[in-house]
Amino acid sequence: MASDKETTADRSSVLRSCAHAFCQALISPPSPKELLSEFFIPDPPGGEVSRPTIHEHGPSWATKQLPFLGKSFTGGQACEEYFAVLSDTLKMHLGPDSFPGLEGFVVDEAQNQVCVVGKGRFESFRTGRSWDEQFAYVLSGWDEQGKKLGRWDIWADPLSAWAAVAEDDMDGWKRGSTGSE
Repeated sequence: MASDKETTADRSSVLRSCAHAFCQALISPPSPKELLSEFFIPDPPGGEVSRPTIHEHGPSWATKQLPFLGKSFTGGQACEEYFAVLSDTLKMHLGPDSFPGLEGFVVDEAQNQVCVVGKGRFESFRTGRSWDEQFAYVLSGWDEQGKKLGRWDIWADPLSAWAAVAEDDMDGWKRGSTGSE
């Protein structure tokens, strides 16, 4: 019989690997429906507690320009809506170096979560403005096997995103230019 320490190490390893696989999938993502199906706990039948949940943190005043911020998208259909709203507003440019190797994924088994810091370039569809940023993910609510997640919390740079989508030039940041140059 495996000891508690071995079981913990095994679960931590599974959580870390599954979180890493999810982040790698974001570099060249499949459709939202496929992404949700592969990596997230599905909605339970009968409409009980809805899962999964995606929440991108940000100020409520920014939601008019950035409607994906500051609210929880709960349930499979709402999570698909998150991706639609996000992709109507911003384009993500992620590459092979956007996420660390497995060792950069921090597992807190007691909280059933994995944290990671990533980086990428983001671009406003409306203005063409882009910027480089670091962001943090907390992937939590994993199923019993540690293979599917229930909640994805995102902390990014909402001020740069808000300035990027603004109609007016922002302190010399003109349409179609990069703000992090």
